[in-house]
Amino acid sequence: MFDLTDVKYVKRIVVGSNNPAQMSTEEQVDEARALLNRCLSDSPKGKIVGLEKSFTILQIGEHQVVLQWICYHVGFQRKPSWLGDA
Repeated sequence: MFDLTDVKYVKRIVVGSNNPAQMSTEEQVDEARALLNRCLSDSPKGKIVGLEKSFTILQIGEHQVVLQWICYHVGFQRKPSWLGDA
């Protein structure tokens, strides 16, 4: 059973582009997804304790572009050693 009072460390992982001045590449998005999957499957397993969702509509010339991202807050009972200083 997972209890929020057991959470001692939270890792924030942003998937997508959250800065219009610096768009995320596909490789950066894939790296964020891989980190999220590792956080949820490797030992110690984390649990998603929160989500942030956002989007922005940008006007670039005659085109509208939707910039969207989601941020996962993954809670752990202790900081995983494989996270290092990340």
